[in-house]
Amino acid sequence: MNIHEYQGKSILKSFNVPVPAGRVADTPEKAVSAARQVAEETGCDTWAVKAQIHAGGRGKGGGVKIAKSLDEVKQHAKDIIGMQLVTHQTGPEGKKVNRVLIEQGIYYPGPSDIKEFYMSVLLNRDSGKNIIMYSTEGGMDIETVAEKTPELIFKEEVDPAVGLMPFQARRIAFNLGLKGTAYKSMVKFAAALYKAYEGSDASLFEINPVFKTSDDKVIAADAKVNIDDNALFRHQHYADMRDLSEEDPAEVEAGKFGLNFVKLDGNVGCMVNGAGLAMATMDIIKLSGGDPANFLDVGGTANAKTVEAGFRIILKDENVKAILINIFGGIVRCDRVAQGVVDAYKSIGNIEVPVIVRLQGTNAEEGKELIDNSGLKVFSAITLQEAADQVKANI
Repeated sequence: MNIHEYQGKSILKSFNVPVPAGRVADTPEKAVSAARQVAEETGCDTWAVKAQIHAGGRGKGGGVKIAKSLDEVKQHAKDIIGMQLVTHQTGPEGKKVNRVLIEQGIYYPGPSDIKEFYMSVLLNRDSGKNIIMYSTEGGMDIETVAEKTPELIFKEEVDPAVGLMPFQARRIAFNLGLKGTAYKSMVKFAAALYKAYEGSDASLFEINPVFKTSDDKVIAADAKVNIDDNALFRHQHYADMRDLSEEDPAEVEAGKFGLNFVKLDGNVGCMVNGAGLAMATMDIIKLSGGDPANFLDVGGTANAKTVEAGFRIILKDENVKAILINIFGGIVRCDRVAQGVVDAYKSIGNIEVPVIVRLQGTNAEEGKELIDNSGLKVFSAITLQEAADQVKANI
């Protein structure tokens, strides 16, 4: 589950990770009030006005502005709230900004230079250990750093059984070239960040940049946080942070029916039981000359209700020219799926696109007979090749 920057920072703060003072606002007037509150807390006279969407690259798209007066806070908030913010992560359609984060300015004068670092915590699936990735090159796309200067990216693997050891936190601060107070601040920061990652059951914490202030404090100037959906039962207050307006409506609807759905850009809708079979089905569609319009796994308990829900979700995509249903009957019986297809077809009505149903496994023959005798515009297939040929003939 993705969450907003301000929500991620609230989690970080609960684990004693230093973050800038900030308030969220959904109108220009509330933004000014938030800026006043932040100024009272910190004594700052500059603020960052930051668009809150589930995407990176907001600054490059005009979604982050620095204000040096309350009038500028109001104007920036007015410009950003309601805008369709386009970044390299949103696609050309962009995302509508519904709120902004008003945050204290952190670029203030002091005895030393400011610095920006990159740091993230995630799981290394190859080793089965957590890993802290960090770099001296913060504030920019880490992908560019990895491609052009890979020697500037450091990695610290952490055994989840023992956690981040003190010598590892010290090594992180040393590799970032810090000394004195800044060194000690970074050691504390790295340790607290790892505790936040583990304690929140996150799948990713990405801080870009980790900011060293001019008085040698180390704070999380940004926060991209993903929470593991499977652990939300332990963190109901995190589950309440979910912002459905930031998610694809079709994926949200699919989730209500327990369907695993991901929208793609093709012309052939897919409905399959099992992730592996879904991947094979998408390969078959490509080989037949089509392109998958979605990934849709109905799971092992497919019935008329879930099949109908899957149909409705797929048919909302105007690009779909055909639908391929590929079911392997193991736990689920093929005749039940076939009956579900027929019932859903009749319930929805007026389905213009051809539907190809490939059934294999338990009661596959009975399922094929149900479909063949339904009188509907549904084509049955037994083998993958038959299904591919039907797709090719109908797109």
